[in-house]
This record gives sequence, C-alpha cells and structure tokens, in this order.
Amino acid sequence: MSIKDNILYFDEQLRNTPCRLVAVSKTHPAETIKEAYDAGHRLFGENKVQELVEKRDLLPHDIAWHLIGHLQTNKVKQIAQFIDTIQSVDSLKLLVEINKRAEQFNRTLPIKCMLQISIADEETKYGMTMEEADALLQSEEYRLMKFVQITGVMGIATNTENQDKLRGEFRYLRECYSHLKEKFFFTNNDFKEISMGMTSDWKLAIAEGSTMIRVGSGIFGNRNYKQ
Repeated sequence: MSIKDNILYFDEQLRNTPCRLVAVSKTHPAETIKEAYDAGHRLFGENKVQELVEKRDLLPHDIAWHLIGHLQTNKVKQIAQFIDTIQSVDSLKLLVEINKRAEQFNRTLPIKCMLQISIADEETKYGMTMEEADALLQSEEYRLMKFVQITGVMGIATNTENQDKLRGEFRYLRECYSHLKEKFFFTNNDFKEISMGMTSDWKLAIAEGSTMIRVGSGIFGNRNYKQ
C-alpha cells in the first residue's frame, strides 16, 4: 500500500479509540513525510535532534513534532523553540534544561513532556524507574517550572514476539500512569497520555490502554539507515 493508504488505514483503525498515531519518520526524507502530510496527517515523531531540525525547515510548520528518542541536555536548545512534545524525558536534569530553554524562547505555550518509564528487559533502552518518576514530581525544581507541562508517560517494550511479555510490560506502564495520575495529577486533565506500541505490537498496546502509538515502518516501509 502507499503511504497515503497506510495513513488512511490507521485513521480507520483508530477512529473509535482514544488512541492517536505518531508517524515515526526517522531516516525517511522530507518528501516522504510530505506524502503522509498530504494525506491529512499532522503528528510526526523523530529520534534525532539534527534530523528533526533539518526536516522541520523543509516541511509545513503546522506539523506537531514529537521527539521520541533519547535527548541529551546539550541538544535541547536546538528544538525548544518549536517542539510540540518531548516524549523521552528520563531525568530531572533533562526536564530542568527543557524548562530553561523554553523560557529563553519565551514560548507562549509550554513544551509538553512525557516521562519515559523503563519497562523493557534491555539495558540499551532508556527510562526512569517508577520511584525516580515519583521523586522528580515531588521535587522543588519541578514545582517551580512554568514552561513545561507533563502530559503522560512513554515506554519502549522489549523487542520480542512474546505476547505475554509485551502485555505485561504494557500493563506495567499503564499501572505507572494510573499511580502518577492519582498521586500528582488527579484533577489535571492534561495528564492523559500513555505512549506505547509500535508497528509490530500496536494492537496489543491499544488493548492495554495506549493513547498514542508510534508507527514507522507500518507507514513508511523499511528504514534506510544509510542516509
């Protein structure tokens, strides 16, 4: 199927769910992303700051860009002026930097941020523990921030075909979300996102409560890592 057909397929699949699609465009050129844009899609995810900045300059500025890859503090300033959401906040240090850079640009809207929780058995994947997320939200530094808005949690599951394992990891992330919602955001309607599920497991993720799936190859085809 074409990129347009893939976008329309996911639109139909998600129509009666609370879940949204993040089209993960990493390694794909701007003209490919434009095909998805022309099909009506506006929410795209990138892993690397440099690639995101380069593509942003080539594409319409009503795209809502999500940074979903690991973010180093020294790269925040490159995206703070325009980024919609940073899904991969994995430390208080990073959140402090995001708030600082957003303030420097005097953003009228805060940068939406999601706390990346470690749910996989793989050391190569980033993320906080539940206890670290608790500590971040209880910190004085966080309470003083005015230019960031915590909107939910994100997790990257183990790369496995074991459905029971995936289901358990997704369920754990949903439990983390519920804990944080009840403890810190009970009356805050902006804290509503559970970002989990990718091309190979998005249906399972939705069944376990995902509100945002991150799909790349299922829309754009296999990635070209030589770029």
